[in-house]
Amino acid sequence: MDNFSFVWITDFPLFLPKEDGTLESAHHPFTAAHNEDIDLIYSNPLKVRSLHYDLVLNGQEIGGGSIRIHDANLQKYILEDENSSDLQHLIDALNSGCPPHGGIALGIDRMLAIMCGCRSITEVIAFPKSLDGKDLMSGAPCSISNEDKQLYHIEPILPRE
Repeated sequence: MDNFSFVWITDFPLFLPKEDGTLESAHHPFTAAHNEDIDLIYSNPLKVRSLHYDLVLNGQEIGGGSIRIHDANLQKYILEDENSSDLQHLIDALNSGCPPHGGIALGIDRMLAIMCGCRSITEVIAFPKSLDGKDLMSGAPCSISNEDKQLYHIEPILPRE
């Protein structure tokens, strides 16, 4: 293939309506809103654009990510309808101060498959797995000896009390 058409997809909605009339996060509940849309979160949430982005090559997504919420009060508000007790550590951390941050996950194997004209990523994947999920090169996952555990300072995970 000689033509590669890359495009960034942006300005996804921050929220989508659910069948019961409530709202849910379109990407995930940690995605930030456009700065100019922040006030709409409280008054007209379906109009809020998110800072979520996808990279598409020849019509196929090869990467995606977002800028994260870094304001504790806003994050707490968005998590209001979720069981946020498990995420109190996040709110506490955001209350301590957090700079704007984000990320992207690129599917290099997807991109290579498209660029090489392959029908499947299995033709370009660096470390293919067998049908039972094992890496044929290393044999992973597998059990390791107690000697190896000591060498790598691995301790058994004990059940919580």
